[in-house]
Amino acid sequence: MKHMADSRIAYVNGAFVPVAEARVSIFDRGFLFGDAIYEVTAVLDGKLIDSALHTARLQRSTNEIGIRMSVSPDQIGEIQKALVERNALVEGLIYLQMTRGVEERDFLFSDDLDPTLVMFTQSKKLIDSPALKAGLAVKSVEDMRWARRDIKSTCLLPQILAKRIAKDAGCQEAWMIEDGVVTEGASSTAYIVMADGSIVTRANSNKTLPGCTRLALLQLAQETGVCVEERPFSLEEALGATEAGMTSASNFVLPVTMIDGQPVGNGTPGPVMQRLRELYIEHARKTAI
Repeated sequence: MKHMADSRIAYVNGAFVPVAEARVSIFDRGFLFGDAIYEVTAVLDGKLIDSALHTARLQRSTNEIGIRMSVSPDQIGEIQKALVERNALVEGLIYLQMTRGVEERDFLFSDDLDPTLVMFTQSKKLIDSPALKAGLAVKSVEDMRWARRDIKSTCLLPQILAKRIAKDAGCQEAWMIEDGVVTEGASSTAYIVMADGSIVTRANSNKTLPGCTRLALLQLAQETGVCVEERPFSLEEALGATEAGMTSASNFVLPVTMIDGQPVGNGTPGPVMQRLRELYIEHARKTAI
């Protein structure tokens, strides 16, 4: 990455700075231990999508590992809006990372650390996704993550390796497999659609991340009469489903049409996931701030 050619403005510990000047200490516990929480919020039409859900999840994650929130939820929203304006971002993402803070390297941490807070924007096409025409191909991989996947930690090495395995297999996403069933995608929530049009996805637990896009989508599905069943499902069941899909803040809702080289349904994006995507985008635009 060539910082000198990057005109973006980032936020670092209370200051808006050019990305080329954005710095954190080598003694930051996020750098040394992955002792940090992150969030990714979508931006559409220059507005924040599901902002309150992401801030609530940030609060939950930091509380679970004992990081003291250094700013209020309202302040986070204002900082993100300022970043959108300063970077003239119309469509894309805001990445937020809060670490426990800076001190000499030691597994044990002090109780009075000031958290490090960093945010930056990324431009990305969210509406006109290339995956809409053919759908995504998924590769199944063993789930090698830790026991608290409900915490949105920056310790993402298993997901990084899974994504690489998927890419080497010609796929765009990995589905994690544990005890014979799908937990979730490497960076997404997984779904299948049954013959009666109902959708199936895992219930929230410490085995999966409580997705913000997932929460909004399931509420929309229920409001529009789509039956939602929260339970585990296997790869075999997914391959026998009529459709499959995924959600994430960085992709909204996308169809999955191939798993391990085998087609799901007829191998093309189906009407249920397409309709859910339309509903979500409509909701996102109506509720954006």
